[in-house]
Amino acid sequence: MGERIDFIVYCLEEYKSAKKMSGKEVIELFNHYGVIDYIRKYYESLHTTGSQYIVNDIQQYISNRQ
Repeated sequence: MGERIDFIVYCLEEYKSAKKMSGKEVIELFNHYGVIDYIRKYYESLHTTGSQYIVNDIQQYISNRQ
């Protein structure tokens, strides 16, 4: 379980850096669109990819829900 939490934090930090957002902004965005649940659901696939893929995948997920 700790491994997954660490990965969620990693995804949040990577997204924050890529989008030049604050941590608070990213948390609010992730909560609004259910991104953390998405990361949990697809952990097995996502954790084997690179940071750019993860950021792009999360952005696509959010875009599809707007």
